Amino acid sequence: MNSIAKPLDKLNIFSLKGVQMRTFHITWLMFFVCFFGWFGLAPLMPTIRVELGLTKGQVGNIIIASVASTIIARLIIGKLCDVWGPRKTAVRLLIVGSVPVFCVGLAHSYITFLLFRLGIGVIGASFVITQYHTSMMFAPKIKGTANAVTGGWGNLGGGVTNMVMPLIFAAIVGFGYTKGEAWRYAMIIPGVMMLAIAFLYHRYTKDTPAGNFDEIGHSKAESKTTDWKVLADWRVWALTLAYACCFGMELTFDNVASLHFVDSFHLSQSSAGFWAGIFGFMNIFARALGGIVSDRVGGKFGMRGKGLLLAGMLLLEGVGLIVFAQAGSLVFAIVSMLTFALFLKMSNGATYGIVPFINTKNVGLISGIVGAGGNLGGMLFGFLFKSSTISYAQAFTYIGIAVIVVSVIVLLTRFSKIFGLHQEQLAPVTMEASL
Repeated sequence: MNSIAKPLDKLNIFSLKGVQMRTFHITWLMFFVCFFGWFGLAPLMPTIRVELGLTKGQVGNIIIASVASTIIARLIIGKLCDVWGPRKTAVRLLIVGSVPVFCVGLAHSYITFLLFRLGIGVIGASFVITQYHTSMMFAPKIKGTANAVTGGWGNLGGGVTNMVMPLIFAAIVGFGYTKGEAWRYAMIIPGVMMLAIAFLYHRYTKDTPAGNFDEIGHSKAESKTTDWKVLADWRVWALTLAYACCFGMELTFDNVASLHFVDSFHLSQSSAGFWAGIFGFMNIFARALGGIVSDRVGGKFGMRGKGLLLAGMLLLEGVGLIVFAQAGSLVFAIVSMLTFALFLKMSNGATYGIVPFINTKNVGLISGIVGAGGNLGGMLFGFLFKSSTISYAQAFTYIGIAVIVVSVIVLLTRFSKIFGLHQEQLAPVTMEASL
């Protein structure tokens, strides 16, 4: 295999040279656009809640629905990446997923809106494709960094949509449409974006540096290695719990942040969307930072060091959530939000700094299982926010306690046994910014 067809051992962050870097940028952009469509409705919920006459319980069910369908989808997508390859899987998911994004504007009742929200949730499985595809394009010693950057920049879509969708909504209202019409037309934009990315993914990416699966015979020779026996590996479940508490909380906060700022601090929909967007914007560096630190710690202390780092980040996230729950002013709420957000997003990166090394022959399946754990956490946390007897502040407190408990579980888990990988391959690496 020549050097062009090998996984890269450097991340030339501003380069589009070679299939590896083209795939790197297109796959995070794909996840960004899917995240934009996935949570495009969240900052508009104050308007949608009034227009459809939704109760707190119904809003809670919608929050749960937005992440529940992704649980199963991520498990399926992980398997399909192993069989079809990430390129075909991504294109098909984008095309199919755009349908409910386009059609949610047809909803005029709680039930129909809930069903479309379930359908839209499927595109959250795009995260598994991003992590899988990035893992195929980069060498072991930089997988954590590359995965964290693509995941973080993709998650950035959650921050951008919180900021941009209220502006799109306001612009449509400015053209003379009612608020009830404006949120419906606004969702056409992410649907179009998804179709555009489907074309880019098909045209400019490959499954591996050596070519697509059907070109190198991978679909026949390698897909059989997917083995559900990985479910017996406790490390997979420890990472699943960890991701439930970091990414699951991120999904939950993306869903409830605007409502929380409107109801607790009496902000306008646009202002609430801006501050909720700041939370998501931290993904531009924080998740990548988690992956970079994980790679460096791994190079020096091995997988045990990576596990200790993840446990520490989760502990600080949990403490930060409890502090945020006690915020009595907008300023204190924003400062504490940024604090727990830093550790939450670093935990995301640190989790997937470990995932590719658990079993190198089943990266897609394990990525799907752990990724589904994030959505499972988001779904379970959603039940707290639909309760009529639990305030949002109390819900954040309970989640913070749960995160601290999971940090102890991760601390006690030994990740040192690596299948198909030598310890020296975890040697630290630098990320370059070359053209």
